Amino acid sequence: MSTGVIAGLFPGQGSHAGALRQEVSRTVPALLAECLELVGEDPFARAGESTRFAQPAIFCASIAGWRRRPRSLRPGALAGHSLGELGALVAAGALSERDGLRLAVARGRLMAEACHGRHDGMLAVLGAGVEWAAALARRHALSLANDNAPGQLVLAGPVERLREAAAQARAERVRAITLDVAGAFHSPAMAAAVAPFRAELEQVALSPPSVPVISGASARPFRDVRAELAAAITAPVRWRETMLALAALGARVFVDFGPGQVLAKLVGRNLPDARVLDPFAAAPEDARLADKAQPRPAARPEPSVVA
Repeated sequence: MSTGVIAGLFPGQGSHAGALRQEVSRTVPALLAECLELVGEDPFARAGESTRFAQPAIFCASIAGWRRRPRSLRPGALAGHSLGELGALVAAGALSERDGLRLAVARGRLMAEACHGRHDGMLAVLGAGVEWAAALARRHALSLANDNAPGQLVLAGPVERLREAAAQARAERVRAITLDVAGAFHSPAMAAAVAPFRAELEQVALSPPSVPVISGASARPFRDVRAELAAAITAPVRWRETMLALAALGARVFVDFGPGQVLAKLVGRNLPDARVLDPFAAAPEDARLADKAQPRPAARPEPSVVA
């Protein structure tokens, strides 16, 4: 049986990295030590407070997951959701771990600064189509920030407008969940972070990726990494289309290297015939065998939403 391409996934916010500090310390101690120095304190202890802490914590936890994989597991394509693009580029050899961490710390800090003084947030709209969600966003002057999967879209903007949009959604029998984030990520509200993040990107070295890395903003392989990573701060995450792009490259089996397995839970929503491999549960000698991957169980009633 043909196994197809294995695709590796790296998550953004919505992953819960705080509980994985011990694993990070054990797997990538030097990276953790540098993270503590760059952030100025332990980001894992405060990951739930601000994107300033969440982003470096999630990055470190994802790199630890990547490092823990069996050596026989070699994805043929990679993608990252929002912040996760940095982890995917590190895994592809386009960025060093040290530079990826530096960018994750800067990105989290700059986006937190862009949130300062604003009363913005994000709202998941579940069970509706893209056109319906886009119309809801237009009606309430919000941004359609994430297209995660069929029936899972995320709006971003001022909290008061999000409340009004949620009320309308519920009145029309569409489920709406306020996300636990302190900003309107992937919307024009983050514009102040773009130029300084681009300046940070100019300071790091880039190499050609060893395998295709799909941009979550364009749903195509990265072409101009610096420009695309900077623009992605305000651009919507096109994750549904990114998954289709990975499938077009031959991906049939997916591995989520991040904490919480939030992207693994979205695989079946986007690609019903795809399989998910848990590399940490598989014996090293079996990890290369995509045919051993099992379909994900039925989704839990409370969905995982990545922002």
